[in-house]
Amino acid sequence: MTFSAPDTKTQSILAAAWAGFSAYGFRKTSMDDIARGAGMSRPALYLHFKNKEAIFRALVESYYTEASMKITLALAEEVTLHQRLARAFAAHGGESMEAMMSSAHGMELLEATMNVAGDMIEEGEARLQALYAAWLTSEFARGQVVLTSDAETIGRLFCACLKGVKHTSQSYAAYQAGVASYAALCAEALTPAGTRPVNHS
Repeated sequence: MTFSAPDTKTQSILAAAWAGFSAYGFRKTSMDDIARGAGMSRPALYLHFKNKEAIFRALVESYYTEASMKITLALAEEVTLHQRLARAFAAHGGESMEAMMSSAHGMELLEATMNVAGDMIEEGEARLQALYAAWLTSEFARGQVVLTSDAETIGRLFCACLKGVKHTSQSYAAYQAGVASYAALCAEALTPAGTRPVNHS
C-alpha cells in the first residue's frame, strides 16, 4: 500500500504503522513497534506523532487523499462509462481494502477507524461525494449520462452503496465482485437510452 504523505519519513512511519495494525491489531500495536518498523527511535517517532491515534488519523487522511486522486483519474479516462465507474469504484476501496479484509484484525480496524477518526471519515466521504457529483454534472452537461436525481444525491448514493458492499462482504473477493456488479448497475442506469447497445438475443 502506498501513502500520500508530505515526506519520506512520514511515509515510512505510516507504512510501518499499517503493517503493525494489520498484523497485530490496533490495540496491540505499540509506538515501539511502529518506531522499530520505521527504522527510528521511539523519541524520534514522537517528534512526528504524539500517539498511535494520531498516526491512525494520518492513515485515514492518506487514504482519502489517494482515493480522491485515483477516482479522479479513473473518471477522466477515455473508456466506456462502465469501465470508468468500475475503475473509480475499485479505486474507492483502494489497496487498503484488500489489506484490511485479509487481516485477522479487519473488524477491529474498522471499529478503530470509526472510533479514532470518525470526523475525518465524514469529511473524506463528503469529499468523494462532491467529486462524483461534479463529474456527474459535467457528464450530464455533455449529454453522456442521464440523471434520475440530482448529482449530489447520486454521489451520496455511490458512497453509501459502496460502504454497504464493504460491510456486507465476507471476503475481499466477494467485495470485488460486489463493487463490479454495482458499477455495472450504475452504468446501465446512467447510460442515455439512445446510446445503449442493442441486445439481439
